[in-house]
Amino acid sequence: MRDWSGKRYWLVGASEGLGRSLAHCMSRSGVELVLSARSADRLQDLVDELPGTARAVTMDIADRASVEAAAAEVGDVDGVVFLAGLATLIKATEWDADKVEQMFDVNLTGAARVIGQVIGPMVARNTGHIVMVGSLSAYRGLPGSIGYSASKAGLMALAESMHGDLKDTNVLVQLVNPGYISTRMQDDNPHPKPFMMTPDVAAKEVFEHMNTDGFHKAFPFGFSLLFRFSRFLPTPVYEWIFFRR
Repeated sequence: MRDWSGKRYWLVGASEGLGRSLAHCMSRSGVELVLSARSADRLQDLVDELPGTARAVTMDIADRASVEAAAAEVGDVDGVVFLAGLATLIKATEWDADKVEQMFDVNLTGAARVIGQVIGPMVARNTGHIVMVGSLSAYRGLPGSIGYSASKAGLMALAESMHGDLKDTNVLVQLVNPGYISTRMQDDNPHPKPFMMTPDVAAKEVFEHMNTDGFHKAFPFGFSLLFRFSRFLPTPVYEWIFFRR
């Protein structure tokens, strides 16, 4: 178990869902939290709920100037957890440029903006902790997931590259790929959602991984194997299984 007392973490995408539940887990463990999202009201409500020290810093991760200003206000931190995510189901035959680009801007470019503000100081101090929350959809393109699967795959590749580059330092990089979580992101998803988790259950899984030195965790474990092993299937077989009408 990691010693969390006296640590200061920046949670990005903390106003609801998994971020909100993870904030409670970390606060109960003695972590000082800085919480960021676009909604000032939701962030303040969360600050008021938490048992430990916390403050809110509003930020729009789709706006580089907003991220830079927030990072300057946040200051040095021991760790960053990137939880922000945007999901809209779109097929290639129904391409919506605004929505597709927005998913990339939040899910992938947003992560790069945030990490770009903290990685330099962490490397200079030779200490730090970066956690990126992706999705099981990152392992291979899924039907109706133009924008979402690709942006989460990019996030996974970003985490893998960073982990490799930093493996001989004291900056720990971790990646978590969860399955379906009962949040607003699922409201417009008409497809079956097997093994749906509550945010509290998912937060416990994420926090358990943060207490280890391991790089990657995908969950629920059994369900995740379907996605992880799909990478080894030939394209015709994969498409026959996942893209049948």
